[in-house]
Amino acid sequence: MNFKKIAALILALVMVFALAACGTNGDSETKTPESGDTLEGTTIKVGASPTPHAEILAVAKEILAEQGITLEIVEFSDYVQPNTATESGDVIANYFQHKPYLDKFNNENGTHLVSVAAIHYEPYGLYPGKTATIEKLPDGAKIAVPNDGSNEARALHLLEAAGLITLKEGAGLNATKLDIVENPKNLDIIEMEAAQLTGTLTDVDMAVINGNYALQGDLSASDDALILEDTTEAGSEAAQTYSNIIAVKEGNENDPAILALVEALKSDKVRDFINDTYNGAVVPMF
Repeated sequence: MNFKKIAALILALVMVFALAACGTNGDSETKTPESGDTLEGTTIKVGASPTPHAEILAVAKEILAEQGITLEIVEFSDYVQPNTATESGDVIANYFQHKPYLDKFNNENGTHLVSVAAIHYEPYGLYPGKTATIEKLPDGAKIAVPNDGSNEARALHLLEAAGLITLKEGAGLNATKLDIVENPKNLDIIEMEAAQLTGTLTDVDMAVINGNYALQGDLSASDDALILEDTTEAGSEAAQTYSNIIAVKEGNENDPAILALVEALKSDKVRDFINDTYNGAVVPMF
């Protein structure tokens, strides 16, 4: 074999290996499914409060598994980390909050999160601590409420509905105890982190508790609450305002994986699970 043939053979081999290497790199890239493509093999990572959100997601997980989609549920015990994790991309979505809280969080933290679907409503309740009934509340009784933004306003409006306080006219979703204009029993409104409310019932006369934390504290909305937000129908003003939502970072609203997640959560199987499990403490919004 002469020199020219040897050189040509070497060049051909080099080109073959180069093309093979290019093909390997291209095949290893993660590709986002396009419209019409299957989502089989996709993993959806969602942040959630343990109860009831993670429990509801566990039902959706079974539905998505039938489509070859893996739902990874990451549980958070507070109301901050799920949003920061969604903003940073550590999770693609979260499920724990209502729209007023999300809007306030975005304004205060510069995040860019949006709601893509309302899934359920958890009525707030006034639960007894050292005092068993509203009628027996002593002068100066201690009432604990959530200290986070719109949730405090929601608690104060419930106390107003119970006839315990009056808020100034126009006090809305950002009301604080500074907006109380009438307080005939001189109630001591104690603001604290929502997660601590159930644990403090032995130290206060009563507490207004978020639905999910009431469930975690083994409190029954139907049996234990002295007064609840309107639960007569999912279309009530409270339900529409405070529905718990699936939130994503702006730009991910139409991600096929998110659309599949929402479809699974709005299924008959999930609705039946909510109605059979939570005895009115969680109301489906679909």
